[in-house]
Amino acid sequence: MTRVVSLVPSLTEAVARTLPGVLVGATDWCTHPADLDVTRVGGTKNPGLDRILALAPDLVVANEEENRAPDLDALRAAGVEVLVTEVREVPQAFGELARLLTACGAGTRPRWLDEAEEAWSGPVPEPRTAAVVPIWRRPWMVLGRDTFAGDVLRRLGVGNLYAAHPERYPRVPAEELNEARPGLVVLPDEPYAFTADDGPEAFPGLPCALVSGRHLTWYGPSLAEAPRMLDEALRAVRR
Repeated sequence: MTRVVSLVPSLTEAVARTLPGVLVGATDWCTHPADLDVTRVGGTKNPGLDRILALAPDLVVANEEENRAPDLDALRAAGVEVLVTEVREVPQAFGELARLLTACGAGTRPRWLDEAEEAWSGPVPEPRTAAVVPIWRRPWMVLGRDTFAGDVLRRLGVGNLYAAHPERYPRVPAEELNEARPGLVVLPDEPYAFTADDGPEAFPGLPCALVSGRHLTWYGPSLAEAPRMLDEALRAVRR
C-alpha cells in the first residue's frame, strides 16, 4: 500500500475519503475527516521536514499555492516523490483530483468525485451582484485575480470587484473596500475566521454573507455540497 503524506487539508480529505489507510501524515490544519488518526507534521507553510521523512512516505501531495517551493524541493532532494496540484478554476479541480487519487493508488474513480462534478455541471449564470471577498484582516486582504474561490463564486452568480487586480490576493484598506460600494461582502471562516462579531462591523450598511471557508476554498469531497451550502449562506446576508 502506498504511504502518503498530505500537506493540503482538502487533499487530505480527498485521499482519506477514497483510500482509507493510505495516509500516514497530514498537517495540523487537516481537520477532515474529523476522526483522522495520522502523524501531524506541522503547518502548510512550515511543515516539519524531518517528521515527514521519518514517515518514509512513497508520495507527498502538495499544492503550488498553499505550500512553499523550498520545502517541496528539499523533500525531492531527499528522494521523496512530490505531487503538486494547481487549481485556479472549478473544472480544473476534477482533473487534478483524479490525477492525485490515481497517484495514491486508486484503481477506480470515486463516486463522490462524480457527484461533485455533477453538482457544478450547470451553466454559469450572469452575476447578480459584485462582491468583495476579504480573506484576512490586519492587514485587510481580498480575493483578486485568478483564484479558485473567485471562480466558485462566479459560478454561483457572484462577481468579484477585484477580479481584474494585478495581484491574486491584494492588500486593500477597509476604507477603500467600503468606498467601492460592493453589492455584497463575502466573509469566509478561513483562512481568517470571520464571524458575526468579527468582520461585518467593518462594513457598515453593506450586506455581509458569512460562508464556510471549506466550501469556498477546498477542492475535494466538499465540492459536492458546496453549491447548495454556499448559495444558502449568500442569500442569508447580514446588514
